[in-house]
Amino acid sequence: MNFIYELEFKVRDYECDLQGIVNNANYQHYLEHTRHEFLLTHDISFSKLHDEGIDVVVARVDIAYKLPLKSGDSFVSKLALAFDGIKYTFYQQIYRLSDMKLCIRAKTDCVATEKGKLTQCKKLNRLIENILQKP
Repeated sequence: MNFIYELEFKVRDYECDLQGIVNNANYQHYLEHTRHEFLLTHDISFSKLHDEGIDVVVARVDIAYKLPLKSGDSFVSKLALAFDGIKYTFYQQIYRLSDMKLCIRAKTDCVATEKGKLTQCKKLNRLIENILQKP
């Protein structure tokens, strides 16, 4: 997979459950934060899009949990992006930095809406076109 963005994190104590591992729901926070930061590096903000009448929303999330992270673990969240019709698909993987073992693999499908109806997000389309044109 050709990842186009990476973001490093460190697990905080309060993100773990009674077993001492990261609670499964927190991985979605890591993934979402990575997507938001990636878009911000390209001057695309979900809040600005909303102000323009465009809402990009998650339509589906598929996560395969491979290896749990624990408190204090440092990890990297990697992202790749694809576009199919009206669906923006973010492929993401999280690796523990100490040994680069895969912790999760995720696929998140997003769509853009305007006044409750599916639409194209021109800013995201341009970004994807620019990324796909790079060698």
